Amino acid sequence: MNRNRLMVLAVCVVGVLLAGALIVQSGVFHPAPKPAAVGGPFQLVDYDGKPTDESVLKGKWSAMFFGFTYCPDVCPGTLQALATASDQLGPKAKDLQIVMISVDPARDTPAQMKAYLTAGHLPRNIVGLTGTQAQVDATVKTYRAYAGKVGDGPDYSVDHSTAIYVIDPKGRFDRVIAYSSPPEEIARQLKAAMEGR
Repeated sequence: MNRNRLMVLAVCVVGVLLAGALIVQSGVFHPAPKPAAVGGPFQLVDYDGKPTDESVLKGKWSAMFFGFTYCPDVCPGTLQALATASDQLGPKAKDLQIVMISVDPARDTPAQMKAYLTAGHLPRNIVGLTGTQAQVDATVKTYRAYAGKVGDGPDYSVDHSTAIYVIDPKGRFDRVIAYSSPPEEIARQLKAAMEGR
């Protein structure tokens, strides 16, 4: 081999080695970080005043959301959309429970939650949970959600996450459904989860 060809070959080898080093350093071959865990242990009370924990999410599929009974729009809309989606599940509806976790425990006592959630226009497969402010805050954090009081006085509001969390019958997070999804899309997502898609 002549000297020019050796020089070209050496430059190519060095170039390939440098490119390889840059690729490795950039993280292309590093494993992706694990996604943040969503869900886990919590301590709350149901709308009958009985202490409960994350086991309430086991045994059935759960469509869970954070809300409050004094919510003027998002929460009633979510409940209605979930009720309609539940009806659209047909026979699979028996395997679903709708779970509302209050982000306003000061006003959402168990009695208030029960009165709100057992009104005649809502399905019977609804579970209402509340607790102390510390318990609610811990549960919100466990589900990577947010909630915060807005305003003062008796007419304050609560800004909160609006997503619907789908939890499998083993109590494990499956997926999130956007609040803005129409009932047909919610039903489609719930069916997909139930069928392992």
